[in-house]
Amino acid sequence: MELIILGASFFGFLVIGVPVAFAIGLSAICTILYEGLPVAVIFQQMMSGMNIFSFLAIPFFVFSGELMLHGGVADKIVLLAKNLVGHIRGGLGMSNVVACTLFGGVSGSPVADVSAMGAVMIPMMKKEGFDTDYAVNVTTHASLVGALMPTSHNMIIYALAAGGKVSIGALIAAGLLPALVLMVCMLVAAYAVAVKRGYPAGKFPGWAEVFRSFAAALPGLLIVGIILTGILSGVFTATESAAVAVTYTILLTFFIYRTMTLPNFLRAAAKAVKTTGVVLLLIGVSTMFQYLMGLYEVADLAGEMMSKVSSQPWIIFLLINVILFLLGTFMDMAATILICTPIFLPIAMKAGMDPVQFGMLMLINCALGLNPPPVGTTQFVGCAIGGISVGAVMRTILPFYAALIAALMFVTYVPAFSLWLPRLLMGYKG
Repeated sequence: MELIILGASFFGFLVIGVPVAFAIGLSAICTILYEGLPVAVIFQQMMSGMNIFSFLAIPFFVFSGELMLHGGVADKIVLLAKNLVGHIRGGLGMSNVVACTLFGGVSGSPVADVSAMGAVMIPMMKKEGFDTDYAVNVTTHASLVGALMPTSHNMIIYALAAGGKVSIGALIAAGLLPALVLMVCMLVAAYAVAVKRGYPAGKFPGWAEVFRSFAAALPGLLIVGIILTGILSGVFTATESAAVAVTYTILLTFFIYRTMTLPNFLRAAAKAVKTTGVVLLLIGVSTMFQYLMGLYEVADLAGEMMSKVSSQPWIIFLLINVILFLLGTFMDMAATILICTPIFLPIAMKAGMDPVQFGMLMLINCALGLNPPPVGTTQFVGCAIGGISVGAVMRTILPFYAALIAALMFVTYVPAFSLWLPRLLMGYKG
């Protein structure tokens, strides 16, 4: 009965439009009151969930991404991408994919990625004769790669939701190859649609111009190398790397590029504070939810139910993907990670999947949920920039979504995509 109250109240609150964080908290409160447990349990679990040193990385990574977004780094990355691949058929679409991948590396946020790249690339593509739905779909789907980059705060959330079963350093290394796979799949989709619609190719500006644009964009791109090198060499921890990222970004935007203004700095700080507040609230209330799921052995029950469907690992992995995708379409990325990791990670590990590989599977699924409604955060942002309805964009989404699902299948069923770099760079034994 307790599980029915927990599940029914949670989904009931979501259906009537209660924000996810409050829906999680209120459903936990309803269950605790039904159980007759002391109300103090709620606050104890919330505080224990948020009072973790490693969570300091979250506000730092969020702030670094906002500084990159408001500090003019995007323009230099766009120019580099355009010079590299703009001469291919549908060149601006290809440039968009590469630019979103590169900026995702420095921002670590799909929403920041689509905001920065969309503001530059979508109007540019429309001006050059590309259809608006194509411009928006390329931007919103390519931006999802930010969830797998070293600056992604969602990796920190997953590592802690996994209960110490995986190192943050291993996750950071593991995300690089899946991110490359996502980019390649998106390039194929963007090119195929461009050929079908007869979009033109641009002109190659010459290698001299490519090298000049690379030199201009390099200081911004170095943040990925600094974080990776620092963590893998043991110079600083993942938490310290986030603080280093903020310091470097401030120096970059104020003193090297000189594109940061005081109003934009304050705007970036305010947005980082707001995002951090939302994430920490989700962490706190999700800790209550996880406590109750552990109390009622939800992971064991879910595992038993899946084992009745099939004992084949590939079918279990497929079921996990489907469930995570469906949940991700109407839940925030952080909430999905915090709630679903304690349930599905033990099941995946029992079926033979490494926790680092499962982390990549989780992050890609949650990123996929950022596009389709009802949540559709990145899609709504992209459509607002392009001045087009979500419905019009959704009608032509299939080639781009299929490309991302293909990348998800590669990561799910080929462990080397996630585990090769952690083993090579860190001696990971998983």
